[in-house]
Amino acid sequence: MKKFLLIAAMAALTVGAQAQQKLYLSTYSGTNLAKYDGKVCNVSVQRAVFTGWNTIALPFSMTEQELNDVFGSDCRLERLASAEDNGNGVMLNFIDCKAEGIQANTPYMLYYTGEQATKRIVKEAEVTDRQAALTFITNSGEEVTMEGARTHVEDEGLYGVLARDNSEVKFVSVKGMNTNGFYATRCYIRLSSGTSKMVTAQHLGYGDPTSIDAIASTNEKVDVYNAAGTKVASQIPASEVSNLRAGLYIVKGQKVLVK
Repeated sequence: MKKFLLIAAMAALTVGAQAQQKLYLSTYSGTNLAKYDGKVCNVSVQRAVFTGWNTIALPFSMTEQELNDVFGSDCRLERLASAEDNGNGVMLNFIDCKAEGIQANTPYMLYYTGEQATKRIVKEAEVTDRQAALTFITNSGEEVTMEGARTHVEDEGLYGVLARDNSEVKFVSVKGMNTNGFYATRCYIRLSSGTSKMVTAQHLGYGDPTSIDAIASTNEKVDVYNAAGTKVASQIPASEVSNLRAGLYIVKGQKVLVK
């Protein structure tokens, strides 16, 4: 009986090992993920990154520690939290989310401080087959979508971060530019109006909390965001920020802690 149980256990392990699929994810033309959806696979990705800001969207999750292991402990990760019409165009509000790690099929901005290189991601992960996209509506009704490319996407009418000018998050219209489009696992911005607008970005809440007095004068009018990037107060005097409910807020791109 013991021998039978041992053989059965070994057979089960063999079946489990055979069921574990290997997935080599193409970051150029993309990979058909339909047959991998919901399955735990041994995933291998070769991803090129430039010094500065890069966009990234993956069909699996990565922890903060895994991000540090691959891209360095001083890498940064930001997620689009909101978008607004600032009178000159569209303002994209990105919030620091490295502690959350990368969530499957979510578009991100990744800041890399090393030399231009190709980084290898190898891990056992559950793969999900769905479009990576975040959509927000501005105060003027513009629908703004940050989307991850699943396959190679032509650049017409989209906004992207140019590799040659990525020290800041500067999304520019690539219409008429001589670019190669967007390769798989990269991200772009799409505007519902289809019109050409100035698209700028700001980083909300990167770094330690500070006092409102350190970043704004008493009567200065400021917009206030919560930690998720949602605007909770518009153009109020800076002196009134301390009257808000206790919590962490973002003002002028800085964290402000109200006790």
